[in-house]
Amino acid sequence: MTTAPATHDVVRLDFPVEGMTCAACATRIGKGLGKLDGVERADVNLATNRATVLIDPALVGLDDLRAKVGSLGYAVPDTDGDLDEASDQIEQRRQRLTFRRLALAAGLTVPLLLLSMVPALMFDGWPWLAFALATPVVLYAGAGFHRSALLNLRHGAATMDTLVSLGTLSAWAWSTVALLFLDAGSTDRVAMDAMDGMAATPAVPHVYFETAGVIITLILLGKWVEARAKRRSSASLRALAELGAKTATLEDGTEVSIDVLMPGQRFVVRPGERIATDGTVVEGRSAVDLSMITGEPMPVEVGPGDAVIGATVNANGHLVVQATKVGSETALAQIVKLVADAQGSRAPVQRLADRVAAVFVPAVLGIAVVTLTGWLLTGHDVVDAFTAAVAVLIIACPCALGLATPTAIMVGTGRGAQLGVIIKGGEILEQTRQVDVVVLDKTGTVTEGRMAVTDVLVPAGAPLTATASLADEVLALAGALEARSEHPIARAVADAAAAVAVASPTVTGFENDPGRGVTGLVDGRLVAVGRRALFDEMPDALDELARTAEAKGRTAIFVGWSADDQGAAVAKGVIVLADRVKASSAAAIAQLHHLGLEVVLLTGDNERTARTVGAEVGVDRVVAEVLPAGKVDEVVRLQRDGRRVAMVGDGINDAPALAQADLGIAIGTGTDVAIEASDLTIVSGDLRAVADAIALSRKTLRTIKTNLFWAFAYNVAAIPLAALGVLNPMIAAGTMGFSSVFVVTNSLRLRTFKGARSTPPPPEG
Repeated sequence: MTTAPATHDVVRLDFPVEGMTCAACATRIGKGLGKLDGVERADVNLATNRATVLIDPALVGLDDLRAKVGSLGYAVPDTDGDLDEASDQIEQRRQRLTFRRLALAAGLTVPLLLLSMVPALMFDGWPWLAFALATPVVLYAGAGFHRSALLNLRHGAATMDTLVSLGTLSAWAWSTVALLFLDAGSTDRVAMDAMDGMAATPAVPHVYFETAGVIITLILLGKWVEARAKRRSSASLRALAELGAKTATLEDGTEVSIDVLMPGQRFVVRPGERIATDGTVVEGRSAVDLSMITGEPMPVEVGPGDAVIGATVNANGHLVVQATKVGSETALAQIVKLVADAQGSRAPVQRLADRVAAVFVPAVLGIAVVTLTGWLLTGHDVVDAFTAAVAVLIIACPCALGLATPTAIMVGTGRGAQLGVIIKGGEILEQTRQVDVVVLDKTGTVTEGRMAVTDVLVPAGAPLTATASLADEVLALAGALEARSEHPIARAVADAAAAVAVASPTVTGFENDPGRGVTGLVDGRLVAVGRRALFDEMPDALDELARTAEAKGRTAIFVGWSADDQGAAVAKGVIVLADRVKASSAAAIAQLHHLGLEVVLLTGDNERTARTVGAEVGVDRVVAEVLPAGKVDEVVRLQRDGRRVAMVGDGINDAPALAQADLGIAIGTGTDVAIEASDLTIVSGDLRAVADAIALSRKTLRTIKTNLFWAFAYNVAAIPLAALGVLNPMIAAGTMGFSSVFVVTNSLRLRTFKGARSTPPPPEG
């Protein structure tokens, strides 16, 4: 548990909550805590298993909150103050328990199903073995469903767990009664008597142990998959937190833990190190890689007075930084919080079944009671009356409902994997139905995410050397010099020189001038590569070439040399670099437009570069120069306007927006954090797969909804027949089985889904 001060004598308490299984649990706990005197606000986050409560400590304390949570059927475990670890432990315990129950259920249900369905295996007295196999499955493996159903009953609610518990217990209880008291253990089960020419009744009651076992096993399988997906989602938070530096080196050389670093202290950042925490540069100059925060591939030159962000990487200079923010106040910590908050706001697709169940379950119970009462009042035998009532319950048993979501997800995700689209789980599919705007990150999503040389420019009419063009000489000398530097631009220039097989001359006297460029002696000449300020003489024609490139959002560096090793370097050429647009980006955006979607480019890069890229690929709108919190704000603004937002990104800086969006799509070539925070992952860097992802998600969701409808519709249509005694429990089970076959067959149609990349993009306009 952690405590944080708040204004107006209000204290904030954060503590873990154990036992939650669905969004209804979190809502129930939040409402319960909110009713306590002294509680101003209570937010319960299912994704992190955590409650955040604002209280008046004079009126209520942690013990009161713990007692209230306990009275609702949940628990507040003791912790040592590390809430992230406590949340992770809760998820681990839940996953282990679910797996143990699933393993037991599967191990017993497989032979139970074979024994009940294969006539050759029905030896004398086999129903007793079926009873022995089914009882642990229903009473132990299914205990979680029964507990949840009781909790919901206490609060007047009915969910999917209520259906599972009701169906399995009724099937098991009736079968047990039939076995113990109605001679269901007899092997003479083939004699049939006609009933008014409409149906047949077995000589002895039928048992439904396999029905109960199969339902429990199928639903547990879905729960286990869900638990694994949820723990992977929480892994994104852990991955984010671990990005920060663990230690800081103070000015006197002392190495201290980042936990004890205080605002105002100065620490040293050597080349290649992560900056320990947010601060201000007081000494030194360097280029800092801010791509994890802004997404911009270009490192930013910093010097005294400039702000730097913790966990970003110092590229090549020596810096002394004064800490300004530490702990939970840093930019990285705020990103972690944004991801956690956004993940906790999701509505799983299974809530659709819960909403239907809220009406369906009480109705079925009422019909079963009316059926039993009606048969008894009309003078029928108790066994006949009970058989008809049980037939009503079994016809409503959620076997097909248990298959409706997992089979569609299994087939849909399998087909998606073939197309390079990874769908993480069914909980996100509900959000795809009304997606009408796609927000694209620029760097690494629309573009390649790395700097590359696009042009080597020299003034028109420049004289040629004896052996090569001036442009080749500019690239050769720059590549030789930049090969000695670790700066990202330097690596791009060196790679370009190597790619065209330009010979690398000998370099001596290499010097790095942070913020300006590099110099050195190359084959006896003083060569300089860098910004304008590095050169004493700049030809107007060359400066104009550079400004033209910069106006298009490109980066321009100058290359020059002296006649010998003594004179000043004179600029001779310009090397232009840019983050290249992916070849598939324009076609991908055309496909998204064909799906009826608006496309927005959202980036931390500068306005000029962003608009140049946006115009090249054909997006509808460009929003530039936004940090992670700003990206989330833009997504939230669209959502408040009634838009359904799909966010596509690849970087750490995209993680909060990916989590906040109705549909988060990560590019698989990006960071693990972005992938974990997203709902869908595109394995390749081909943006056209985004259209495949959205179309496949929509079709999978439609399939799930169709499955859910028919899972109920078949049974609802048969309930009146069961209540009238036309359908005995055996035929009811057969009807239920038919609905399951329909659900599976309908789901298998997803295997025929064709991706957008299999057809040419539609024409624009």
